[in-house]
Amino acid sequence: MTDGNHISLSELQRRIKCAVEEALPMPVWVAAEISELKVNYSGHCYIELVEKADEPAATAPRGGRSGSSTGPRAQARAVIWRSQYPMLSAYFEAETGSKLAAGMKILAKVLVSYHELYGLTLQIVDLDASYTLGEVQRQRQMTIKRLQADGVWDMNRETAMPMLVQRIAVVSSASAAGYRDFMNELRSGGYAFRTELFDAVVQGAAAEESVTAALSAIAERAEEFDAVAMIRGGGSATDLSCFDSYLICSYVAQFPLPVITGIGHDKDTSVADMVAHKALKTPTAVAAWLTDRMARIEAWLDESARRLHDTAVAATRNERLRLERLASDTAREGGMYVERCRSALGLLREQTAAAALRIVESNKARLEAADGLVEGRSPQRIMRMGFAVVRSGGRALLSTEGLRAGERIEVELCDGALDADITSIKAKGYGEKE
Repeated sequence: MTDGNHISLSELQRRIKCAVEEALPMPVWVAAEISELKVNYSGHCYIELVEKADEPAATAPRGGRSGSSTGPRAQARAVIWRSQYPMLSAYFEAETGSKLAAGMKILAKVLVSYHELYGLTLQIVDLDASYTLGEVQRQRQMTIKRLQADGVWDMNRETAMPMLVQRIAVVSSASAAGYRDFMNELRSGGYAFRTELFDAVVQGAAAEESVTAALSAIAERAEEFDAVAMIRGGGSATDLSCFDSYLICSYVAQFPLPVITGIGHDKDTSVADMVAHKALKTPTAVAAWLTDRMARIEAWLDESARRLHDTAVAATRNERLRLERLASDTAREGGMYVERCRSALGLLREQTAAAALRIVESNKARLEAADGLVEGRSPQRIMRMGFAVVRSGGRALLSTEGLRAGERIEVELCDGALDADITSIKAKGYGEKE
């Protein structure tokens, strides 16, 4: 390649500079987000501006965490020279209530310049504070619509609040005055609350990730807590804009524990307040509400104990009276029963005696009849009628069988006995038996 077919780098940069300045000779209004901001020792303010790609829908899991990471669509360096920075920053803070900071969306009037050494630079000469405030409101309305479209708008409000709220997970900045006010108010209430701080950044570009990380940490230990207190002291609309973030509000709406918010001042209401179970105006108000709730529960318990005592006393008195009546009735009925039993026993005794007498008379008659029968069949009586008992060898003879003539026998009569010898034996019919 010959020397005539190329140009120097400085010539290229000069041509770019001329092209840029000729194309954009006048200031233009540019909408962008501040990704970095630094005021150096000389008083100049250096800003990194970005335009982000559209973010996908964020989903807040019940007990997990998620986020979105999208790269910038465009990026440029900007500067506010020290001659204008004090005036512009003071105007912006007076209008919005917040200082210029990373994470803000701004509408800036810029002069486009190009330097051979430093490249493209946007010199900010004016700011439209109303754009930043309008962007906050626009983001707020978008968040509300997305949460309602997701069907999670009422979820946390429908989560049951425990009767006793004593174990409280606190999402706040450890150095914030609002957190100190909350703890002081809670301690002064006189109840034994157990709190654990989940330290989080509650303002600026890092707030979204920090707050959702704190909520995720609580969700992993949800069984250890009764409720979540998400608190932050007062600030400007832009300071509190992180609590209009879709990601934070989606986490709050779907959180497994009831969330109590105390964000900002009386006039402030964030989207996080709208989806939380209970929204109060300040951190101190949250502590006062928790203390008052505990006092109401204590009063309810005292009243319940009093009613239980009164009911028990009344029931005991009624039962005592009932027992006394029962005792009186039992004594009366018992006396009557005893009398009835005594009469019955007397009658039974008479009936038993009469029955026994009849049985004795009957048995006596039977015995007399039996005695007559026995007497009529007595061997002595039979022998007096002429009968005798003949024995041989001590054995009474019932037959002549086995007897022989010449044997000795004994004959027992009614008045004595005699011995005899058999001379002859005659069979029945009086024939002689050999």
